Amino acid sequence: MLELEWDPAKAEVNVRKHGVSFLEAQSVFFDERALEFYDPDHSTNEDRFLILGRSYRLRVLVVCHCLRESEDVIRIISARKANPRERTVYSRNR
Repeated sequence: MLELEWDPAKAEVNVRKHGVSFLEAQSVFFDERALEFYDPDHSTNEDRFLILGRSYRLRVLVVCHCLRESEDVIRIISARKANPRERTVYSRNR
């Protein structure tokens, strides 16, 4: 079973900054068409990944996340609405 976690304070900041709740962001992990990428530019202290997918609100989001040490838990770091180029990449993945 997929377990997701996040820092509640960071989640509040994310809503104010990007207009995306981590509750909505977690739904992207259940999108069968989602695309996942390794994020080498932000992986100095830990391996970070980006997932591009559609949320339950039908918005295409980019969610930055990492795997916890046990690799059974995904920690959401940030989430934002996809930009036009990212939405095009997502829509071509059919």
